[in-house]
Amino acid sequence: MSNEQKNLPSDPSRHAGMDSGSQALAEALASSFAVVKYVMAGLFVLFLISGCFQVKPQQQAIILHFGKPSGAGDKVLLGPGLHWAFPYPIDEVIKIPITEIQKVTARGCWFAQTTDQEALGQEPPPGPTLNPAIDGYALTADGNIVHTKATLSYRIDDPVRCVFDFASDTNQSFTLAGVSNAVVNALNNSLVSTAARFKMDDLLLKDASGFQDAVRRRVTKLIEDQKLGVVVDQCVVQSREPRQLKQAFANVTIAGQKSTTVISGARAYENERLNRASSDATNRINLAQVERKKLIDDLTAFAATYGKVLPKYSANPELFRHQRLVETMGRVFASADKKMFLPTTPDGKPAELRLLLSPEPPKQKTEEAKP
Repeated sequence: MSNEQKNLPSDPSRHAGMDSGSQALAEALASSFAVVKYVMAGLFVLFLISGCFQVKPQQQAIILHFGKPSGAGDKVLLGPGLHWAFPYPIDEVIKIPITEIQKVTARGCWFAQTTDQEALGQEPPPGPTLNPAIDGYALTADGNIVHTKATLSYRIDDPVRCVFDFASDTNQSFTLAGVSNAVVNALNNSLVSTAARFKMDDLLLKDASGFQDAVRRRVTKLIEDQKLGVVVDQCVVQSREPRQLKQAFANVTIAGQKSTTVISGARAYENERLNRASSDATNRINLAQVERKKLIDDLTAFAATYGKVLPKYSANPELFRHQRLVETMGRVFASADKKMFLPTTPDGKPAELRLLLSPEPPKQKTEEAKP
């Protein structure tokens, strides 16, 4: 700047204009800063409120602080209720369904089937032979091929292990997909291992429930040995023959049903005949017992009577015979319409008796005279 410019006199009106402009700018900046402070305060409140989250009664939650669990031991898990955490990306909240039933289906031994076909109960057309590249199967104890799949229901027992100790194939870092895959692998292992201990007829027809129970026991043991952190609730197994042999198995099933019907009819007839024979035998035994008792009672009474009259007979046999004869004839004559007596001849020979076999008819009474 030149000396002439430095020595120029100052303009008072110019200084007054600059002071008023600076004051207006200062007031504008002050009002702007006040608005900014209110906006910042509101954003801070929203920041704090956005960290609140609700854990439902059937859930537990874990807060990840910069990717690591916040807390240690049981404090890692947050129970039902209202909680707070820093918003993402500082904190990340993972909610885990504890009491909710989880379901997985193992299809490693099942033929190729789309999700829509499975939902509608449809099957793709079978080829001439089984294709091992796309069709799963299991081998039975007698060397046959079967298709089998299982649906397992389970609950989360150790949330921390289920979330952090198993890798998943999803884009999210921490999910239940990893432990779900481990459960599916254990279930497929159980199907293959258990099918190898059952014959085909037992697995499909005779002992299907036993096969299902064996699969459940096997997968439960694997889950406990591998410490997957889940508890098995239910296991439902579905098995069938290869689709290429569907008609042959249908014929065998029909023959088995006919055989069962015939055998059931024969057993029913057997039971009916046995029951009838048993009833007849019981009736005859009861009748024989009644007759036996009656005969014993009669013989007992006869023996008692004989015991009473024996002393009299021994004392005077002739007198006893005459007394019995008189008593007997008295009973006979009392009930007889016609009485005939044949005396004994003096020489003891039997008397001759002549009977008129056609007696004279009774005489008819004369009719009374009419008045």
